[in-house]
Amino acid sequence: NLSAHDAFRKKNMHKTCTFILPTVLLLFKTLLPHWEGVLVFKALICTQFIKKISFFFFTQVFNDPIHGHIELPPLLVKIIDTPQFQRLRKIKQLGGGYYVFPGASHNRFEHSVGVGHLAGELVKALRAKQLEEPSLNSESLINDRDVLCVQIAGLCHDLGHGPFSHVFDGMFNPQADPNGEKWEDASILMFDHLVDDNKLTPVMNEYGLITEGDNENDLVFIKEMIKGSLYKGRNNEKSFLYEIVANKQNGIDVDKFDYFARDCHHLGIQNNFDHRRFIVFARVCNVDGQLHICSRDKEIANLYDMFHTRNSLHRRAYQHRVKMAVEIMIKDALLKADQDLQIKWAEGEACCLSEAKKHKEAYTKLTGRGFEVWCLKLTTRLTFKTSELRIMRRDLYQLVGEIKVCSYIFMCLYYKFTIDNPISNYTYFYSKFNPTIGFKIKPEEVSNLLPECFSEKHIRVYWKRRNDKRLEDAKKCFEANRADYYTVLFNQCVLPDSVHDNDRLSLTAPTVLIDMKLLYITPPFLCVYVTESLYVRLHSLHRNLLRPLLVIQVLATCIKLSASSEL
Repeated sequence: NLSAHDAFRKKNMHKTCTFILPTVLLLFKTLLPHWEGVLVFKALICTQFIKKISFFFFTQVFNDPIHGHIELPPLLVKIIDTPQFQRLRKIKQLGGGYYVFPGASHNRFEHSVGVGHLAGELVKALRAKQLEEPSLNSESLINDRDVLCVQIAGLCHDLGHGPFSHVFDGMFNPQADPNGEKWEDASILMFDHLVDDNKLTPVMNEYGLITEGDNENDLVFIKEMIKGSLYKGRNNEKSFLYEIVANKQNGIDVDKFDYFARDCHHLGIQNNFDHRRFIVFARVCNVDGQLHICSRDKEIANLYDMFHTRNSLHRRAYQHRVKMAVEIMIKDALLKADQDLQIKWAEGEACCLSEAKKHKEAYTKLTGRGFEVWCLKLTTRLTFKTSELRIMRRDLYQLVGEIKVCSYIFMCLYYKFTIDNPISNYTYFYSKFNPTIGFKIKPEEVSNLLPECFSEKHIRVYWKRRNDKRLEDAKKCFEANRADYYTVLFNQCVLPDSVHDNDRLSLTAPTVLIDMKLLYITPPFLCVYVTESLYVRLHSLHRNLLRPLLVIQVLATCIKLSASSEL
């Protein structure tokens, strides 16, 4: 019935029933001898009919500049139309990158919508290929609940980001609240708040999701996929579903697919990775008794292009020297504003910036707009002598020098703390002639021109004052002692015996940076600029690690500047 179809598309329930009821009644009048009995089933028929097909008709179309016209099911639209999700419209995807790249004005909102779309595309593609293999275990088959949960996890994976994205999460929070939760944990807390505050649990039940009990609880499954951890949301036969949104094994997931394409588009950087081709060739295969998402063997070059794109984005945009200077200034402003700015989250209740993530109502109000202008004004205090807006006037911190750290100690933070190739060691492929069995491909079987390392570390030193005659002297000292830096970074420095594996340092690295006023380090590359927990984890794995505090002392000695300098 075309008229009923149009009414469904326009979400006009009354008109839909007006069109569809006569047809249903005529059908029952023809089939049943006592057609008056049809009236008993009238309401039931309409209700069940609408519930069954509303999933297909009530989708909302988003015209996305990256993925084109994408359709999301009604449950995802209900999640999008909440204050907790709408706040992502006011959080910049690249933090301070907008102050360097004019096109980098996109926000977390569109990225989250894109990840939800790609998560659905990938899981549907995997399900379609599963149906081609009748010999597959029925417990591993993807069902409608799995598809919906994966889409929700992709949509909500960034709910926990604060203002300026990783500036707030990775630079401000580790110093203001070293023992606080990470942004992934904040995303889970915000997801719980979103569901409870908007009473979405009954709505999820209407769409077939299980929200109670311990047996395959879908809410638990969604939160586990956001964090990238495997617990009890699904059994071991469906463990491959955890590789879609946040793949902790090799880093190949739909989150990166979207932000690679989106960031390259807005930054004006070429994206060499084709995520659409990866989705087409992805399938679930058996690898030594465990199911994993595998790609076709001929697609290995495409995956290496993904890591090349990642390196290009970090080198040209994410770790741009001016962009990092802006973000360090914003971080300093946030630290100064931490106790001064009180966020009201209830009647007579307020909290500071660093405690906002502990209060869901306060964190919902914490965005970049409005708050951003106020924070930029606080940067005027950083020089203690001017009333001008330093960032707006481009009076930024100046780069003194940069060191590329070649020690293997610093190259092992991303891939299980070893110098591993994530493609050759943690990625699986299948062949055309045996598409059900996954295997690894060694780098020498691909090409002799492949990279040997997939991450590198840099140390940067920034000077707070731009027009300072000592800046040039500092640059000359830095260059003159570059060889000494390399010598120190290559040597292994044994930690004192008083520091045990499970001990917490009495003075964390970020605190030392503030007190001594020596270094501002660009994350995520440096062990010097890490939280206490990461330092302890590294120490527990290897005792002969380079001590972060020693790096600070050596640089201060080599540059030969007084402790009162503006370095």
